[in-house]
Amino acid sequence: MHLRMTLAQARNVGLPCMNLLRMTAVPILEQLHLEERLLRTSVDNWCIVNDRTNRPTIVMGVSGRPSELIELESVLRDQIPVIKRFTGGGTVIVDDGTVFISFICNKNAIPGLQPYPHPIMSWTSQLYSEVLRGFGDFHLRENDYAFNSHKFGGNAQSIIKERWIHHTSFLWDYDIKNMEYLKLPTRAPKYRSARPHVNFLCRMKEYVPSKSMFIERTIKSLGSHFLVKPFELDDITTEPPYNLPHSTKLLTRQELEDAYSSQCENLR
Repeated sequence: MHLRMTLAQARNVGLPCMNLLRMTAVPILEQLHLEERLLRTSVDNWCIVNDRTNRPTIVMGVSGRPSELIELESVLRDQIPVIKRFTGGGTVIVDDGTVFISFICNKNAIPGLQPYPHPIMSWTSQLYSEVLRGFGDFHLRENDYAFNSHKFGGNAQSIIKERWIHHTSFLWDYDIKNMEYLKLPTRAPKYRSARPHVNFLCRMKEYVPSKSMFIERTIKSLGSHFLVKPFELDDITTEPPYNLPHSTKLLTRQELEDAYSSQCENLR
C-alpha cells in the first residue's frame, strides 16, 4: 500500500518539535516556577498557555525595587501578593483577566534567529502579527505589544547558555482599580508619553472576538514553525528535579514592610 503525504504533512517534515501545555487558572507563582525549571532542566521546546491566574498578583522583574514600582501602602493594606520573577522586564499586575503565553526554546530551534533580546522580540511580534491580523492596528512598541499606541501585552525574557524564554502577559481584560497599585515607572517607554494607566492600556476583548479564538490562532501559527505536541501538566510535575531552587520568589510581608519603612524614612 502506498502512503501519500498531505500537503500539510509535507510542509512539516524537518520542523522541530514543541510541547504545548495548556492550563487554566494556575497561580502565576506556580507557572513561573515551572517555566524556570523547564528553561534550566528540559532539552525540549515548550509553549505554555495559562488562561488567567487565581487572584490579583503583582509581578516584578528580577531587578525590580518595590519602593520604586508599587504603591506599598495600599499593597500592604489590601494584602496583594508581590512576586519577583526570574526574568527581566517591567512590573505588571495580573488577575483573572490575564492570558499568559510563554515560549521556551533551544537556541537552534528557529533557523536564522539570533538568540538576543531584540531578534527574539521581533520573531514573536511577527508571530502575533499573523495571529491578530484583521483585529486591530497591531504594533511592537519598544518592548510592548500594542493596538495603535495602547498597550495590551507586556513581555519579559531570559537568555541562558543554550536556551531562552520569552513570556507575555496579555490583558484580555483588567480592573482599572488594580492598576492603582502600580506607580508610573521612571523608565517608561517613550511611546507612553507619561500617560496614566487608563489612557495607556487597552483590553484585548475590545478588539478580538473571543479569548479562545486568540489562543487557537496562536497555536495554529506555531504550527508553521514547529510540530506541536500537546502535553498535560501531570506529565511533567513529577519529573525530577522537581525541587530545583527557584530564583522566582514571593516577597514576604516583612520585606514589603521594610521597603515601605525605608521609603518613608527617605521622604522625611
